[in-house]
Amino acid sequence: MTLSDVAGWLDLSWDTVKTVVQRRLENDYRKIGYRHLRHIAIDELYLGRARKYVTLVIDLDSGRIMWVGDGRGGEALREFWRRFKHSGGRLRAVAMDMSGAYAASVREHAPYAVLTFDHFHVVKLMNERLDELRRELMREAAPEARQSIKGLRWLLLHRKDHLQPDAAQRLKQSLQLNAPLQCAYLLKEELGLLWAQVDGRHAWAFLREWCAKAKASGIRQLQAMAETLLRHAKGILAYYKTGLTSGKMEGINRKIRGLLASAFGFRDHDFFKLRLYALHEAKFKLVGS
Repeated sequence: MTLSDVAGWLDLSWDTVKTVVQRRLENDYRKIGYRHLRHIAIDELYLGRARKYVTLVIDLDSGRIMWVGDGRGGEALREFWRRFKHSGGRLRAVAMDMSGAYAASVREHAPYAVLTFDHFHVVKLMNERLDELRRELMREAAPEARQSIKGLRWLLLHRKDHLQPDAAQRLKQSLQLNAPLQCAYLLKEELGLLWAQVDGRHAWAFLREWCAKAKASGIRQLQAMAETLLRHAKGILAYYKTGLTSGKMEGINRKIRGLLASAFGFRDHDFFKLRLYALHEAKFKLVGS
């Protein structure tokens, strides 16, 4: 329930309810133990123009948010690493996107942890490259050719096996009229097989072959994607050692957006952080009369 719901139910003022909740959260989360941490995910979350970004660290074993840092990049993790070092913990693996700032921070403070670049973020980057190509082709296409590209964004960014038959047919017809977009789309679909290989050795061979195709395509966006994948290949293929993804982080991000929507935002940033630390306690159930 929201604070307003609780206040109305108990016939109390909103400020009284907030004070009670905040004191309880401060008591429970004043000190968070880091010694047990073994596998974590690091990601940033955009809160809007006023608050900008926060950096989140979650425990991939329990699904709990362990750190909420203001801003993004290595600076937002500085205090987390200080507390973690003081706890005497020892990380085994970290899942994250391909952010250079976060990777440098992990290598500095947890050099023995296996850095794993999460496949959700790799696929997201590939989708961004594909959409960039679509927009470029829209700008350059003749008016009559634009009709074959217009309205394709949603279809292009979804996996083919998730499309309804009529949507898949429309996508197929449109791609047949645009060779560069068809090439990029097929390579996007093929890239998803990188995480379905037998082992890391086969995955490395698959990745090299995929990048060779992307470079040979002559499409600038695909060539840039190939360079990025080769540059971060070690972290991407570390999945075959750790098996880590940031799927739990994506689920937490959805919960946070739901929390923000239900509360219409938070004016008290410290209280908002406390609510995030307690997010793993939230239970949502459908109840009937």
